[in-house]
Amino acid sequence: MSAQPYFDDLHANDDPFGYRTRWYEERKRDLLMASLTQPSFQRGWELGCSNGVLTERLAGRCERLLATDISPRAAFQARRGLAHLPHVQVHCAQHPQQWPAGRFDLIVCGEMGYYLGPEALVELRDGLHAAMKDDGLLVACHWLPSFPGRASRSALVHERLGHGLQEAFCYRDSDFILQGWTRRPLSLASNEGLR
Repeated sequence: MSAQPYFDDLHANDDPFGYRTRWYEERKRDLLMASLTQPSFQRGWELGCSNGVLTERLAGRCERLLATDISPRAAFQARRGLAHLPHVQVHCAQHPQQWPAGRFDLIVCGEMGYYLGPEALVELRDGLHAAMKDDGLLVACHWLPSFPGRASRSALVHERLGHGLQEAFCYRDSDFILQGWTRRPLSLASNEGLR
């Protein structure tokens, strides 16, 4: 059964999650942006872009950016809001069933992994790892409390997505977890000759 109708109904509202109005959401975006391990990326991909509020922030750090969402309404809203950014493409796609071509040095999986069951999470992980460049960064951010429609705990989502990779960073509070992984151990201080 497809989750698309559920997300289409949600996106009958232009901002169903309060991305533009809630300080909680603004702070979470700021934390995610500050956690990115490079000042810029060649090719980024955001899964679960919703109405494109985070996408617009990511666009400032990516030479090219693909944003995908399962909901045609959400993709339309994001496409309309990001029309002034020609280096951003927004597509309607369902993951892990559909995959974009090529590889990415930044992949952001935000607030969508917990809608997938454990087997689908393995498919998602395998696809994301294959799509991540050797020097790439995979970022995941997920809400921790229970809610209707959740198919997997956020801890399981992050355990599955990070399996086989090296943790680059992790932030957790009582509401959400934000985590990033690379293929090799990473020290930004070492990269800049500080240690």
